Amino acid sequence: MHLYKPSLTFMLLISIMQTAVSQVITDTTNTGNSAVTVANNCSKTADYKNKFPTRALIMPGIMVAYGFATIKSDGLKHLNEEIKEEISTEHPHKLIHADNYLQFAPAAAVYGLNAFGIKGKHNLVDRSLIYILSNVIVNASVSVTKKYAHQLRPDSSSYTSFPSGHTAEAFASAEFLRQEYKDVSPWYGVAGYTVAAATGYLRMYNNKHWFGDIVAGAGFGIASTKIAYWLYPKIQHLLFKNKNVHTFIMPSYKQGAFGLCMVKQL
Repeated sequence: MHLYKPSLTFMLLISIMQTAVSQVITDTTNTGNSAVTVANNCSKTADYKNKFPTRALIMPGIMVAYGFATIKSDGLKHLNEEIKEEISTEHPHKLIHADNYLQFAPAAAVYGLNAFGIKGKHNLVDRSLIYILSNVIVNASVSVTKKYAHQLRPDSSSYTSFPSGHTAEAFASAEFLRQEYKDVSPWYGVAGYTVAAATGYLRMYNNKHWFGDIVAGAGFGIASTKIAYWLYPKIQHLLFKNKNVHTFIMPSYKQGAFGLCMVKQL
């Protein structure tokens, strides 16, 4: 066993966290620049004219691009193999299935914090619809990419390795938590991204994904929620304008199946 390998994996995982958390710390909490302002009902959306968040999507785009590069680059494929060998082969272990639940933990925290009186940016209806919209985007994009990338998982169980859906969901949820509570404290976002990074690591620990799958999944997840926060006020303005809306029905997409989600504010 080569002594440099543990430090290599550690540094790669830390680099993901630094990439993600850097935007948590550096992103301003200026309400005037937020994608959506605090709303007391579904009709109040002040920023529907905001431009597409191109700059905010640069880092997630780089992460997705890196993931795609690992499919073609022999050097990056070798790096994937090195990490798999270190985690799975040289350190055999029992599988831990906490990743199936951790992926939703940051989003669950949003509702838990609100239940305990720590109010976020949006009310129940608005934040629920934004989260649904984020999931529609992330699940559709990940499902389509998995189909056409057709990459074999490290454990050879299927050809749906790229990108990691669990990691995408985890980072989409983490960005959701960050967006809702960045005006309260940036550390909520840091906590969410830490849980998301742990989810990504567990996907490799359980031998379900390559490192490139994890990086790309994180990029897809972050981008999906950022786009949802940009798109949601535009949908509201287009459909409702000055009407007070307390019930909203929106399409959903999960694991290749379309459906409908309804959110009602009582």
